[in-house]
Amino acid sequence: MKRIYLLGFALFIAASGLQAQKATSPKPFNHLATAKNSKTTAKPKLIVGMVVDQMRWDYLYRYSNRYAAGGFKRLLREGFSCENTLINYTPTITACGHTCVYTGSVPAVHGIIGNTWYSPEIGRTMYCAEDTTMSTVGSSSGAGKMSPRNMLVTTIGDELRLSNHFQSKVVGVAIKDRGAILPAGHSANAAYWYDGSTGNWVTSSYYMNELPAWAQQFNNEKWPQQYLAKPWTTLYPAATYTLSTADEKAYEGKYKNSTTGTSFPHDLSGIANSAISASPFGNTMTLEFAKKAMEAYNMGKGAVTDFLAISLSSTDYVGHQFGPNSIEAEDTYLRLDHDLATFFQYLDAHIGKGQYLFFITADHGVAHVPGFLEENKLPGGTWSDQAAMKDLNDKIAAKFGVKDAIKAVDNYQFWMNHDAIEASGKNYNDIERFMITTLQKSPAIAKVFPIRDLMVTVLPEPIRTMMTNGYNTKRSGDIQVVLAPAYIDGGKTGTTHGLWYPYDAHIPLVWMGWGVQPGKTNRTVGMTDIAPTLAALLQIQMPSGNVGQVIQEITH
Repeated sequence: MKRIYLLGFALFIAASGLQAQKATSPKPFNHLATAKNSKTTAKPKLIVGMVVDQMRWDYLYRYSNRYAAGGFKRLLREGFSCENTLINYTPTITACGHTCVYTGSVPAVHGIIGNTWYSPEIGRTMYCAEDTTMSTVGSSSGAGKMSPRNMLVTTIGDELRLSNHFQSKVVGVAIKDRGAILPAGHSANAAYWYDGSTGNWVTSSYYMNELPAWAQQFNNEKWPQQYLAKPWTTLYPAATYTLSTADEKAYEGKYKNSTTGTSFPHDLSGIANSAISASPFGNTMTLEFAKKAMEAYNMGKGAVTDFLAISLSSTDYVGHQFGPNSIEAEDTYLRLDHDLATFFQYLDAHIGKGQYLFFITADHGVAHVPGFLEENKLPGGTWSDQAAMKDLNDKIAAKFGVKDAIKAVDNYQFWMNHDAIEASGKNYNDIERFMITTLQKSPAIAKVFPIRDLMVTVLPEPIRTMMTNGYNTKRSGDIQVVLAPAYIDGGKTGTTHGLWYPYDAHIPLVWMGWGVQPGKTNRTVGMTDIAPTLAALLQIQMPSGNVGQVIQEITH
C-alpha cells in the first residue's frame, strides 16, 4: 500500500508539473499559421520576392500619413518587419545587392563585386551580367547579350528547383537586366528586362530562342508610349509635399533634352522610351508585366512552390536624378504605395490570401545630395574617381616616369598596371606609398590602403568585416578608398550610393503572407539572412555560397 501511495503521489507531482509547464511556456510559433478564413498549405504556392531599388529603410514610414491602407501600411500591419536589416559588405551597389539577397552570400564568394569591374583577363571593364556568347531575344539591340554566368554560386531559386527536380517555376522581372537575371539564378525558367532603346521587354538566348507570344503582345500594347504621352504630374497638389524640398533645385538633375528645369509637371513626350525608367510609371509597367508572366507560367497553381523575383528599378533612377528629399522621390513612393495595394489585391485573388509568401527589401540605400547638405549646413561633398585616376597617373608619370600606372578605377578601388611598373624598373611599393599619401590629402577621403593589408589596417567595425566580405581575390582591385561620411563619387546634381555608411546600408525587410505572424524585431539582421530563412521555411538546401543566418523570428 505504501508503494502504491508513493507511486500515485509521484504521478500527481509529474502531472502537476506538466500542467504548470504548459501554463508558463510560450506558445510555439506555428509556421503554417495563415490569415483568418484561409486554408492552410504545407508550403506556400508562390513566393514573391521584391527588391525596391534604392529604397532606404525610412521610406517605410516617412510618407505614412499618405500611404493607403492596402500598400505599405498593410505590409506593416499584417507582416513581420526586420527593422534593423543591414547590408554586411561593400560596395553597396545594385548588382551586389540583388545577388546577395538571393544567394545569402557576399561578393568575396559569389563574385559579383559591382555593377562593373576591371578584368585583367580581358583587359577591360566587365559588366556583371554580360555574356557575349548570348544574343538578344525580343529586339534587334544588344540588350540581351546577358546571362548569370559571372555569378559563381546558386540562388535560392536554383535550390528550390533542385529540391524537386526542376518542377518549380522561377522567373525574374525587372527594368534592369541585372535586377532580373541575378535574382532568378542559373536554372531559372526565364528572366525578362526592359530595353530602353526599343521600348520592348526582352530576354536572352540563355533562356529561350523566341520571345513568348504573351510577351510579344505586351510589347505590342506600347506601355511606355501610353505613359510617356502624358506629363508626370504630382499625385497630390505640389504645395502639400511638405516632407520634401522646394520643387526647383539647382542640385537636382534634368531629364535629357529637357528645357523646363526640374519642376513639375515633367513633360516626357519628346524623350526616348528609356525615360519611363526614371518615372514612377516604370514600376507600374514592371508589375503589370510581372502579372502577365505569372499567368503565362501558371505560377502558384501547381503542386510545388514557384518563385517570382521582381525588382522595381524606377525608384533608383528617380533617386539618382533628383535625390531622396525631392518631391519627385516622394511622389514616386506615394504612387508605388498605390501600385503595391493593387498588386497585393491581385495576389489575393489570383493565388489566395495566406497561400503566398511575400517579402520586400532593397539592394541598397542612398546618400543625400551634396548640394542639399550644403544648403542645410550639413557635412558632405563630392569626389570623382576618374578625375583622381587621371591626376594620379599624371603625377606618377612626372615623378617616376611610369605612364598609365593605374589601369582602372571602379567600386572605390584602383587596379594597378603591374606590368608597366615592373617593366619600368621602379619600385612598386614607392609608387603605392606616393598614391596613398596623395589621395589621403583630399578632404573627401577618410582612408586609403592596399587591399592586401586589409586585416592589419586600423579600421573600426563594421567597416573591416564589410570590406572583407566585399573583397574577391580574383576580381577586386589593389588600392581601396573609403570616402568620408556624406561624400559621394559624383557631380553637382543628383546623388549615388556604394559606401558602408547606414544611409547606404540600412534597408527594409518585411515579410507577409504564408506562415508569417505580424510583428517586428529591432535585432540586427543581415541582407544575407534572407536566402537561408527562405530555405528553412521551404525545408530545402541553402544556396551554395551562403554565409547568412536563419531569421528565427520568421521560422518558428
